[in-house]
This record gives sequence, structure tokens and C-alpha cells, in this order.
Amino acid sequence: MNIKFLKAENGDAIAISFCDGEGKPRNILIDGGREVTYFDRVRRNGPLKIIIDNIKHKKENIDLLILSHIDNDHIEGLLKWFEMDKTASEHINEVWFNSGEAISKYLNKPKNKDLNLFIADGSNVYTGVDEGIEFQKYLQKHNLDRVGVIMKDLEWERFNLKIKVLTPTHKQLENLLELYHEKTGDVKYTAAGNDWSKNLSDIISEEEKPSFRFKKDRSEKNGSSITTLISYKGKKFLLLADSHPKEVCSALKDLGYSKENPVKVEFMQVSHHGSKGNNNKELFNLVDTHNYIISTNSSGHGHPHKSVIARIVNKNPKAIIYSNYERVVDNLLTDQDKVGFPELQVNLITEFRIEE
Repeated sequence: MNIKFLKAENGDAIAISFCDGEGKPRNILIDGGREVTYFDRVRRNGPLKIIIDNIKHKKENIDLLILSHIDNDHIEGLLKWFEMDKTASEHINEVWFNSGEAISKYLNKPKNKDLNLFIADGSNVYTGVDEGIEFQKYLQKHNLDRVGVIMKDLEWERFNLKIKVLTPTHKQLENLLELYHEKTGDVKYTAAGNDWSKNLSDIISEEEKPSFRFKKDRSEKNGSSITTLISYKGKKFLLLADSHPKEVCSALKDLGYSKENPVKVEFMQVSHHGSKGNNNKELFNLVDTHNYIISTNSSGHGHPHKSVIARIVNKNPKAIIYSNYERVVDNLLTDQDKVGFPELQVNLITEFRIEE
């Protein structure tokens, strides 16, 4: 199995390739990153286009395409693919996507018109480009909208691989449909610098004070993320998109995991590109791994937040933090961090390979 974490700017694009029980190659694509992840006028073919072209060249298909949620940094690359490749739908076997229409049918409630409004990352400008509906119309046109709502407890077992869906919950789907407002006032939609000059030991000390309170991400879109626990040949992988920790923790506990009995995974994709509002101590205590993967170039929101790294290393001093961008790898730790946590590693990653 080969899991590629594509350079998707400040977004996610994950390509999983493996062989089924009969040795036939299979492919899963989770999100598509920014538009340039597929193509731009300067760099031409982006990593997503290269992956897809290779799949087509080998006469394979994308057996499962998952759009975790409707944020631009997850959907743009897919829409660019659909725009430029008129045969795209012929190479997709199944799609998971929680559209406003699918949710409204499931909940038997009218769609919220505010779901048509998207906020441009890195600015306070609201756009009228309804990318989620554009994506849904494409699926409908090509008869790829057959699955319905994807939510907690769904299990998908094919090709010698098993996927357990951890989130969204019923309530989170309701929140996305009914409670999303055009103007969130959420600071995550404004440009921000990073906090990498802070020292890990100082952050750990600050968060151990009785007065510390975890401030959670309140974005309905992020909360609606499709998150998965994937199992393949006895090994597990945790992919958290931009999810909220409370619901992920609840789902893991429902599966029998606890601080004393954490889920053992080959790696954990850290939620929301390492945002401090999406990753708390409880979540890291429920996961047993040395490998923490963060997909971002740190533009726009200053991800990953240093407090998330502090929460990881406080639980696991031998943690290996992986980023798919050199800038993050080269600048995330201070000199004091390297002295105080000599076993902590920050490495570059393009792919995670599992020997079969």
C-alpha cells in the first residue's frame, strides 16, 4: 500500500493505492486540494493531475473518491479536474460527498440557502461561487450521486480493505444544514502568521495551568468532515480531514478505545492541518502511534499551530511529525525545542509506504 500526501497548498489531497485480494490494483482519492494541485499556468501539471493521468494510463480507475467537506482547500482541485478532463467521470466508480441536497433528504428538511455561500480562504471576502453545488451537479449529471449521506458508523469493506466512518454525526449534519451562517466571524477565515517562534516547553507549561481552556473550532463545515479509520491487512490508518475532536473521540470510544486501550495506527493525519482548535489532548491520548502527518504549506492560517505539536510531544516525546512542505519542516522547531526534545523529529513526507 502506498499513501501519497500531495502538495495541496494549505489543503488536503491524499491518494491511496493498494492491491485487492486478487492482486488487482485499487485506488482511493480523498480530497483534491487547491486548484493548483491539479493544474496551474505556471507549473502546468500539478501532483493531482500527475496521479490521475498515471491511473488512467494504467487503465485503472478511482474506486472510491471521498470529498471530506466543502471547504475550498479540499474541493478546488477536483473541480479543476472535472473542468479540464471531459472523461473524468468515466474513471470514478464511487463518490462519498455530503451535499446539502443529500443531507436535506436524509433529515427531511429544506436546504439552507447559506450553504451556497463560501468564504475565500485568507480574506474576509464572501464569494458567490457555490462549489459544493457545482460538485453535486457534476455527480448528478454523471450518475455518481448514488450513495447518499455518509455519516458515523457506516462501514465499507471491499478489495481486502475496510473503512469505518467516525464522523460526521447526525447532529453535525443538522448543524451544517440549519445553523451555518454567512458571517461566522471565525478567525480561521483571516490571514494569519504562524506561532512557530514559541517554545514547546513554554506551551506545555501554559496548558498545564488550571486556568487553561481548550477553544474548539466552531465551523459547521469543518465539523461535517468525513473522517475515516482505514484497516488493511491488519494495519490501521486514521484520517481526520478538518474534523472536531469531541465527535472523533466519542466515535473512537464507541469502538472500545480509551486512554488505557488506544487505537494503534500506522499514522494519524492530524486534523485541520494542525489547527489548535481541532486537536486536543484527549484525542492524542486515544491514539497509539509515532507518526503524525500534517498537510499544509502554512499559508493563510499559520498552520500547524505550535500548541498542537506541544500536545503531541507531551504525550509522545519520540513522535515523528511529517509535513509535505519543506518550509514547515525547516522552521517548525526552535533551537530550544531541539535541545529540550532531542527525540522529536520533523521530517518531509511525500508518501507513506506499507509493505504488503
